Amino acid sequence: MAHFSSTTSRIAAEEAYQDKILPGVSRTFALTIPQLPAELRKVVTNAYLLCRIVDTLEDEPSLSAFQKVTFHERFLSVLRGEEKAQSFAKQVTPLLSEATSPNERELMANTPLIVGCTRSLTASQQQVLVKCVTIMCRGMGCYQGRAGLEGLHDLAEVDRYCYHVAGVVGEMLTELFCQHSVEIHEKRPELLALAPSFGEGLQLTNILKDLWDDRQHGVCWLPRKEFQEFGVELASMAPGRSEQAFGAALRYMIGIAHAHLRNAFRYTLMIPSKESGIKRFCLWAIVLAVFTLRRIDARPTYRSGRQVKVSRRIVKATLVSTSLSARHDWVLKLLFTGVTTGLPLTPFPGPDPELSAWASESYIGGDFPTASGGRLQPNGDQ
Repeated sequence: MAHFSSTTSRIAAEEAYQDKILPGVSRTFALTIPQLPAELRKVVTNAYLLCRIVDTLEDEPSLSAFQKVTFHERFLSVLRGEEKAQSFAKQVTPLLSEATSPNERELMANTPLIVGCTRSLTASQQQVLVKCVTIMCRGMGCYQGRAGLEGLHDLAEVDRYCYHVAGVVGEMLTELFCQHSVEIHEKRPELLALAPSFGEGLQLTNILKDLWDDRQHGVCWLPRKEFQEFGVELASMAPGRSEQAFGAALRYMIGIAHAHLRNAFRYTLMIPSKESGIKRFCLWAIVLAVFTLRRIDARPTYRSGRQVKVSRRIVKATLVSTSLSARHDWVLKLLFTGVTTGLPLTPFPGPDPELSAWASESYIGGDFPTASGGRLQPNGDQ
Protein backbone atom coordinates (compact mmCIF):
# COMPACT_ATOMS: atom_id res chain seq x y z
CA MET A 1 0.00 0.00 0.00
CA ALA A 2 2.85 2.38 0.86
CA HIS A 3 4.52 1.68 -2.50
CA PHE A 4 1.24 2.42 -4.30
CA SER A 5 0.88 5.68 -2.38
CA SER A 6 4.47 6.65 -3.20
CA THR A 7 4.00 5.92 -6.90
CA THR A 8 0.76 7.89 -6.99
CA SER A 9 2.45 10.87 -5.33
CA ARG A 10 5.38 10.72 -7.75
CA ILE A 11 3.10 10.64 -10.80
CA ALA A 12 1.07 13.54 -9.41
CA ALA A 13 4.26 15.56 -8.91
CA GLU A 14 5.40 14.84 -12.46
CA GLU A 15 2.05 15.89 -13.89
CA ALA A 16 2.07 19.05 -11.79
CA TYR A 17 5.52 19.94 -13.10
CA GLN A 18 4.36 19.44 -16.69
CA ASP A 19 1.49 21.84 -16.14
CA LYS A 20 3.80 24.36 -14.47
CA ILE A 21 6.53 24.44 -17.15
CA LEU A 22 4.29 24.35 -20.24
CA PRO A 23 3.32 28.08 -20.25
CA GLY A 24 6.99 28.99 -19.95
CA VAL A 25 8.03 27.15 -23.10
CA SER A 26 4.94 27.64 -25.27
CA ARG A 27 2.31 30.33 -25.00
CA THR A 28 0.26 28.75 -27.80
CA PHE A 29 0.18 25.19 -26.48
CA ALA A 30 -0.48 26.45 -22.97
CA LEU A 31 -3.70 27.87 -24.45
CA THR A 32 -4.68 24.99 -26.72
CA ILE A 33 -3.85 21.82 -24.75
CA PRO A 34 -6.28 22.58 -21.88
CA GLN A 35 -9.08 22.48 -24.47
CA LEU A 36 -8.53 18.77 -25.01
CA PRO A 37 -10.53 16.09 -23.19
CA ALA A 38 -9.05 15.35 -19.77
CA GLU A 39 -7.65 11.95 -20.80
CA LEU A 40 -5.69 13.56 -23.65
CA ARG A 41 -4.26 16.57 -21.83
CA LYS A 42 -1.58 14.66 -19.93
CA VAL A 43 -0.28 12.70 -22.91
CA VAL A 44 -0.32 15.67 -25.33
CA THR A 45 1.42 17.89 -22.78
CA ASN A 46 4.03 15.18 -22.30
CA ALA A 47 4.42 14.74 -26.05
CA TYR A 48 4.95 18.46 -26.56
CA LEU A 49 7.55 18.68 -23.78
CA LEU A 50 9.48 15.69 -25.14
CA CYS A 51 9.58 17.41 -28.54
CA ARG A 52 10.60 20.66 -26.86
CA ILE A 53 13.61 18.95 -25.30
CA VAL A 54 14.60 17.76 -28.77
CA ASP A 55 14.05 21.28 -30.18
CA THR A 56 16.15 22.84 -27.42
CA LEU A 57 19.08 20.64 -28.37
CA GLU A 58 18.52 21.40 -32.06
CA ASP A 59 18.43 25.18 -31.52
CA GLU A 60 21.38 25.46 -29.11
CA PRO A 61 24.09 27.36 -31.07
CA SER A 62 26.96 26.34 -28.80
CA LEU A 63 26.55 22.64 -29.63
CA SER A 64 28.25 21.23 -32.71
CA ALA A 65 26.31 19.20 -35.27
CA PHE A 66 28.01 16.07 -33.95
CA GLN A 67 27.05 16.90 -30.35
CA LYS A 68 23.42 17.49 -31.34
CA VAL A 69 23.17 14.17 -33.15
CA THR A 70 24.88 12.42 -30.22
CA PHE A 71 22.58 13.97 -27.61
CA HIS A 72 19.51 13.23 -29.70
CA GLU A 73 20.53 9.58 -29.84
CA ARG A 74 21.17 9.56 -26.09
CA PHE A 75 17.75 11.06 -25.46
CA LEU A 76 16.22 8.25 -27.51
CA SER A 77 18.18 5.81 -25.35
CA VAL A 78 16.63 7.45 -22.29
CA LEU A 79 13.14 6.99 -23.73
CA ARG A 80 13.91 3.33 -24.45
CA GLY A 81 15.10 2.84 -20.88
CA GLU A 82 18.72 2.24 -21.91
CA GLU A 83 20.14 5.32 -20.14
CA LYS A 84 19.13 7.14 -16.99
CA ALA A 85 17.38 10.45 -17.59
CA GLN A 86 19.23 12.03 -14.66
CA SER A 87 22.69 11.41 -16.14
CA PHE A 88 21.54 12.76 -19.52
CA ALA A 89 20.14 15.95 -17.96
CA LYS A 90 23.19 16.55 -15.77
CA GLN A 91 25.54 16.36 -18.74
CA VAL A 92 23.47 18.40 -21.21
CA THR A 93 22.10 21.26 -19.09
CA PRO A 94 25.47 22.92 -18.26
CA LEU A 95 26.29 23.03 -21.98
CA LEU A 96 23.30 25.23 -22.82
CA SER A 97 24.23 28.84 -23.54
CA GLU A 98 22.36 32.07 -22.82
CA ALA A 99 20.70 31.66 -26.22
CA THR A 100 18.53 29.01 -24.57
CA SER A 101 15.79 30.56 -22.45
CA PRO A 102 15.73 30.01 -18.68
CA ASN A 103 12.50 28.01 -19.00
CA GLU A 104 14.01 25.72 -21.64
CA ARG A 105 17.08 25.26 -19.46
CA GLU A 106 14.84 24.34 -16.53
CA LEU A 107 12.93 21.89 -18.72
CA MET A 108 16.18 20.21 -19.78
CA ALA A 109 17.34 19.96 -16.17
CA ASN A 110 14.04 18.31 -15.28
CA THR A 111 14.10 15.76 -18.08
CA PRO A 112 13.70 12.96 -15.46
CA LEU A 113 10.29 14.35 -14.44
CA ILE A 114 9.10 14.53 -18.06
CA VAL A 115 10.35 11.04 -18.90
CA GLY A 116 8.87 9.73 -15.65
CA CYS A 117 5.51 11.08 -16.78
CA THR A 118 5.98 9.37 -20.16
CA ARG A 119 6.45 6.03 -18.42
CA SER A 120 3.17 6.47 -16.52
CA LEU A 121 1.22 6.58 -19.82
CA THR A 122 -0.37 3.53 -21.40
CA ALA A 123 1.84 1.27 -23.50
CA SER A 124 0.11 2.30 -26.72
CA GLN A 125 0.51 6.00 -25.91
CA GLN A 126 4.19 5.53 -25.10
CA GLN A 127 4.73 3.76 -28.39
CA VAL A 128 3.18 6.62 -30.34
CA LEU A 129 5.29 9.23 -28.51
CA VAL A 130 8.58 7.35 -28.83
CA LYS A 131 7.94 6.78 -32.52
CA CYS A 132 7.35 10.50 -33.10
CA VAL A 133 10.41 11.62 -31.14
CA THR A 134 12.58 9.04 -32.90
CA ILE A 135 11.53 10.23 -36.36
CA MET A 136 12.05 13.84 -35.27
CA CYS A 137 15.53 13.24 -33.82
CA ARG A 138 16.74 11.23 -36.80
CA GLY A 139 15.30 13.78 -39.24
CA MET A 140 16.89 16.74 -37.48
CA GLY A 141 20.25 15.00 -37.58
CA CYS A 142 20.03 14.84 -41.35
CA TYR A 143 19.79 18.62 -41.62
CA GLN A 144 22.52 19.57 -39.15
CA GLY A 145 25.12 19.94 -41.90
CA ARG A 146 22.76 21.69 -44.32
CA ALA A 147 21.63 24.65 -42.24
CA GLY A 148 23.15 27.94 -43.35
CA LEU A 149 22.31 31.41 -44.61
CA GLU A 150 21.98 30.11 -48.18
CA GLY A 151 18.84 28.16 -47.25
CA LEU A 152 17.81 24.63 -48.18
CA HIS A 153 18.14 23.46 -51.78
CA ASP A 154 14.52 23.70 -52.93
CA LEU A 155 10.92 23.53 -51.82
CA ALA A 156 10.95 19.73 -51.78
CA GLU A 157 13.79 19.78 -49.26
CA VAL A 158 11.99 22.40 -47.16
CA ASP A 159 8.95 20.12 -47.23
CA ARG A 160 11.02 17.15 -46.01
CA TYR A 161 12.56 19.27 -43.26
CA CYS A 162 9.13 20.51 -42.14
CA TYR A 163 7.83 16.95 -42.10
CA HIS A 164 10.56 15.72 -39.78
CA VAL A 165 10.23 18.60 -37.32
CA ALA A 166 6.45 19.18 -37.43
CA GLY A 167 4.51 17.02 -39.88
CA VAL A 168 5.28 13.95 -37.82
CA VAL A 169 3.72 15.69 -34.81
CA GLY A 170 0.46 15.95 -36.75
CA GLU A 171 0.62 12.20 -37.32
CA MET A 172 1.35 11.54 -33.66
CA LEU A 173 -1.62 13.63 -32.53
CA THR A 174 -3.84 11.83 -35.02
CA GLU A 175 -2.89 8.46 -33.54
CA LEU A 176 -3.63 9.74 -30.03
CA PHE A 177 -6.98 11.12 -31.16
CA CYS A 178 -7.78 7.76 -32.79
CA GLN A 179 -6.98 5.93 -29.55
CA HIS A 180 -9.31 8.31 -27.75
CA SER A 181 -12.33 8.08 -30.08
CA VAL A 182 -13.80 5.21 -32.10
CA GLU A 183 -15.48 7.73 -34.43
CA ILE A 184 -12.18 9.47 -35.10
CA HIS A 185 -10.46 6.12 -35.64
CA GLU A 186 -12.95 5.33 -38.39
CA LYS A 187 -11.51 8.29 -40.34
CA ARG A 188 -7.88 7.44 -39.56
CA PRO A 189 -6.66 6.97 -43.19
CA GLU A 190 -8.11 10.30 -44.32
CA LEU A 191 -6.83 12.12 -41.24
CA LEU A 192 -3.32 10.68 -41.55
CA ALA A 193 -3.22 11.82 -45.18
CA LEU A 194 -3.77 15.43 -44.05
CA ALA A 195 -1.90 15.29 -40.72
CA PRO A 196 1.60 16.08 -42.09
CA SER A 197 0.21 19.11 -43.91
CA PHE A 198 -1.29 20.32 -40.61
CA GLY A 199 2.10 20.28 -38.89
CA GLU A 200 3.95 21.67 -41.91
CA GLY A 201 1.56 24.61 -42.23
CA LEU A 202 2.27 25.63 -38.65
CA GLN A 203 6.01 25.08 -39.13
CA LEU A 204 6.19 27.13 -42.33
CA THR A 205 4.35 29.94 -40.59
CA ASN A 206 6.96 29.89 -37.82
CA ILE A 207 9.79 29.78 -40.37
CA LEU A 208 8.44 32.94 -42.02
CA LYS A 209 7.75 34.67 -38.70
CA ASP A 210 11.24 33.87 -37.36
CA LEU A 211 13.06 34.40 -40.67
CA TRP A 212 15.27 37.28 -39.51
CA ASP A 213 15.74 35.96 -35.97
CA ASP A 214 16.98 32.65 -37.39
CA ARG A 215 19.42 34.46 -39.68
CA GLN A 216 21.03 36.07 -36.65
CA HIS A 217 21.87 32.51 -35.59
CA GLY A 218 23.28 31.69 -39.02
CA VAL A 219 20.44 29.57 -40.41
CA CYS A 220 17.73 29.92 -43.03
CA TRP A 221 15.05 27.34 -43.83
CA LEU A 222 13.74 28.88 -47.06
CA PRO A 223 14.10 27.22 -50.51
CA ARG A 224 17.14 28.56 -52.38
CA LYS A 225 16.03 27.45 -55.86
CA GLU A 226 12.59 29.02 -55.74
CA PHE A 227 13.89 32.31 -54.32
CA GLN A 228 16.52 32.45 -57.07
CA GLU A 229 13.72 32.09 -59.60
CA PHE A 230 12.22 35.26 -58.12
CA GLY A 231 15.63 36.94 -58.38
CA VAL A 232 16.50 36.73 -54.68
CA GLU A 233 19.75 35.27 -53.29
CA LEU A 234 19.10 34.00 -49.79
CA ALA A 235 22.74 34.20 -48.74
CA SER A 236 22.77 38.00 -49.13
CA MET A 237 19.32 38.82 -47.73
CA ALA A 238 19.00 41.49 -45.07
CA PRO A 239 15.98 42.55 -42.97
CA GLY A 240 13.82 45.45 -44.01
CA ARG A 241 14.03 44.65 -47.73
CA SER A 242 11.32 46.34 -49.75
CA GLU A 243 12.20 45.39 -53.34
CA GLN A 244 9.51 43.78 -55.45
CA ALA A 245 11.37 40.48 -55.99
CA PHE A 246 11.64 39.73 -52.28
CA GLY A 247 8.02 40.68 -51.68
CA ALA A 248 6.89 38.33 -54.46
CA ALA A 249 8.99 35.46 -53.11
CA LEU A 250 7.68 36.05 -49.60
CA ARG A 251 4.07 36.02 -50.84
CA TYR A 252 4.79 32.77 -52.66
CA MET A 253 5.84 31.14 -49.38
CA ILE A 254 2.89 32.67 -47.52
CA GLY A 255 0.67 31.06 -50.16
CA ILE A 256 2.21 27.63 -49.56
CA ALA A 257 1.76 27.93 -45.79
CA HIS A 258 -1.83 29.05 -46.41
CA ALA A 259 -2.46 25.99 -48.61
CA HIS A 260 -1.18 23.70 -45.86
CA LEU A 261 -3.41 25.44 -43.32
CA ARG A 262 -6.40 24.89 -45.59
CA ASN A 263 -5.60 21.17 -45.40
CA ALA A 264 -5.42 21.56 -41.62
CA PHE A 265 -8.87 23.11 -41.66
CA ARG A 266 -10.20 20.18 -43.74
CA TYR A 267 -8.66 17.89 -41.12
CA THR A 268 -10.45 19.76 -38.33
CA LEU A 269 -13.83 19.52 -40.04
CA MET A 270 -13.45 15.72 -40.05
CA ILE A 271 -13.36 15.65 -36.23
CA PRO A 272 -16.85 14.79 -34.87
CA SER A 273 -18.74 17.80 -33.54
CA LYS A 274 -19.15 16.17 -30.12
CA GLU A 275 -15.33 16.27 -29.76
CA SER A 276 -15.49 20.04 -29.46
CA GLY A 277 -12.37 20.16 -27.28
CA ILE A 278 -10.24 18.53 -29.98
CA LYS A 279 -11.78 20.82 -32.59
CA ARG A 280 -10.94 23.90 -30.50
CA PHE A 281 -7.39 22.60 -30.00
CA CYS A 282 -6.96 22.39 -33.78
CA LEU A 283 -8.86 25.55 -34.67
CA TRP A 284 -6.99 27.84 -32.31
CA ALA A 285 -3.63 26.77 -33.73
CA ILE A 286 -4.84 27.16 -37.34
CA VAL A 287 -6.52 30.55 -36.96
CA LEU A 288 -3.63 32.04 -34.97
CA ALA A 289 -1.25 30.86 -37.72
CA VAL A 290 -3.49 32.45 -40.37
CA PHE A 291 -3.44 35.76 -38.49
CA THR A 292 0.36 35.54 -38.31
CA LEU A 293 0.50 35.06 -42.09
CA ARG A 294 -1.78 38.05 -42.53
CA ARG A 295 0.55 40.21 -40.46
CA ILE A 296 3.58 39.06 -42.45
CA ASP A 297 1.76 39.70 -45.72
CA ALA A 298 0.76 43.20 -44.57
CA ARG A 299 4.28 44.06 -43.37
CA PRO A 300 6.87 42.41 -45.65
CA THR A 301 9.58 44.77 -44.36
CA TYR A 302 9.37 43.30 -40.83
CA ARG A 303 12.73 42.88 -39.11
CA SER A 304 11.87 40.40 -36.34
CA GLY A 305 9.21 37.95 -35.26
CA ARG A 306 8.04 40.39 -32.59
CA GLN A 307 6.85 42.82 -35.27
CA VAL A 308 4.44 40.28 -36.78
CA LYS A 309 3.40 38.59 -33.55
CA VAL A 310 -0.36 38.24 -33.13
CA SER A 311 -1.68 40.69 -30.54
CA ARG A 312 -3.38 39.58 -27.35
CA ARG A 313 -6.59 41.22 -28.56
CA ILE A 314 -6.66 39.03 -31.68
CA VAL A 315 -5.80 35.96 -29.62
CA LYS A 316 -8.70 36.65 -27.27
CA ALA A 317 -11.12 37.26 -30.17
CA THR A 318 -9.97 34.00 -31.81
CA LEU A 319 -10.57 32.00 -28.65
CA VAL A 320 -14.06 33.41 -28.18
CA SER A 321 -15.23 33.09 -31.79
CA THR A 322 -13.95 29.53 -32.33
CA SER A 323 -15.26 28.36 -28.96
CA LEU A 324 -18.75 29.56 -29.82
CA SER A 325 -18.72 27.92 -33.26
CA ALA A 326 -16.75 24.68 -32.67
CA ARG A 327 -19.87 22.50 -32.88
CA HIS A 328 -21.18 24.08 -36.10
CA ASP A 329 -19.13 23.36 -39.22
CA TRP A 330 -21.04 25.81 -41.41
CA VAL A 331 -20.15 28.63 -39.01
CA LEU A 332 -16.51 27.47 -38.95
CA LYS A 333 -16.40 27.59 -42.75
CA LEU A 334 -17.69 31.16 -42.75
CA LEU A 335 -15.13 32.09 -40.09
CA PHE A 336 -12.23 30.49 -41.98
CA THR A 337 -13.28 32.11 -45.25
CA GLY A 338 -13.35 35.46 -43.52
CA VAL A 339 -9.92 35.25 -41.92
CA THR A 340 -8.21 33.89 -45.07
CA THR A 341 -9.73 36.33 -47.57
CA GLY A 342 -6.96 38.23 -49.34
CA LEU A 343 -4.16 35.84 -48.40
CA PRO A 344 -2.16 34.47 -51.34
CA LEU A 345 -2.73 30.79 -52.08
CA THR A 346 -0.02 28.73 -53.77
CA PRO A 347 -1.23 25.30 -54.94
CA PHE A 348 1.09 22.39 -54.22
CA PRO A 349 0.84 18.64 -54.89
CA GLY A 350 -1.28 16.59 -52.52
CA PRO A 351 0.30 14.74 -49.57
CA ASP A 352 2.98 12.31 -50.71
CA PRO A 353 2.48 8.96 -48.94
CA GLU A 354 6.19 8.23 -49.29
CA LEU A 355 7.05 11.32 -47.26
CA SER A 356 5.42 9.95 -44.13
CA ALA A 357 7.57 7.66 -42.05
CA TRP A 358 4.55 6.83 -39.88
CA ALA A 359 3.74 3.64 -41.76
CA SER A 360 7.33 2.44 -41.51
CA GLU A 361 8.17 -0.16 -38.90
CA SER A 362 11.86 0.76 -39.04
CA TYR A 363 11.57 3.93 -36.96
CA ILE A 364 13.53 2.40 -34.09
CA GLY A 365 16.31 1.52 -36.50
CA GLY A 366 18.71 3.91 -38.18
CA ASP A 367 16.74 5.01 -41.21
CA PHE A 368 13.32 5.88 -42.60
CA PRO A 369 11.87 6.91 -45.94
CA THR A 370 12.11 10.32 -47.58
CA ALA A 371 9.83 11.93 -50.13
CA SER A 372 12.16 10.82 -52.90
CA GLY A 373 11.92 7.21 -51.78
CA GLY A 374 15.51 7.12 -50.53
CA ARG A 375 16.61 6.58 -46.96
CA LEU A 376 17.76 9.20 -44.51
CA GLN A 377 20.64 8.16 -42.30
CA PRO A 378 21.36 9.61 -38.85
CA ASN A 379 24.71 11.01 -40.04
CA GLY A 380 22.98 13.16 -42.64
CA ASP A 381 23.96 11.20 -45.76
CA GLN A 382 21.36 10.14 -48.28
